[in-house]
Amino acid sequence: MGEGLLSESMLRIAREKGAADIRLRNLRDWAPGKHRVTDEPPYGGGAGMVLKVEPIAIALEELRQPASRVILLSAQGRRFDQATAKRLAGEKHLIMISGHYEGIDQRVAEHLVDEEISLGDYILTNGTLAALVVTDAVVRLLPGVLGDEQSAADESFSHGLLEYPHYTRPAEFRGWKVPDILLSGNHAAIEAWRREQARERTRERRPDLGSG
Repeated sequence: MGEGLLSESMLRIAREKGAADIRLRNLRDWAPGKHRVTDEPPYGGGAGMVLKVEPIAIALEELRQPASRVILLSAQGRRFDQATAKRLAGEKHLIMISGHYEGIDQRVAEHLVDEEISLGDYILTNGTLAALVVTDAVVRLLPGVLGDEQSAADESFSHGLLEYPHYTRPAEFRGWKVPDILLSGNHAAIEAWRREQARERTRERRPDLGSG
């Protein structure tokens, strides 16, 4: 699952350029015992299986570096946003632990990680999906990854606002016209229009972000 996404589009280019060194690791490689068991039924009963603390602890002992920041993808974590992506993009080494099944032994969160991150108020079957989303959001902010560095600076949430609307050729299609201001050549007026559009969109669609 992970290699499929990492081998496509921007993430593939980032790896080829050397802008990001992204490695997927199988927790079973650190699971002790003949059968490499990584999960067990929960103490106290209940549905599902719980990822064991031992293989995660052993893996971190091998993989953690002095500059590492260890992140657990968890429904109990702080909600992921663009500000968090920017902060993580400034880290030298990230280790992300993706959960599966019913959950992860609580001792991992209490003793082995630096922070917990959640994508939102919903549940995924496979935590690898969450780890890949965070990876994509962080890697695209690294220097040299995007073709136009201004792209990351202008897009939604970069300034606490949703992004302004975009248009391209043709100037009219089925009677749907591009706003005249964008065809005027007046760059100062266009910039002012875009700022106002971003503020208006944010007020209408995401008032929780503020109006900027």
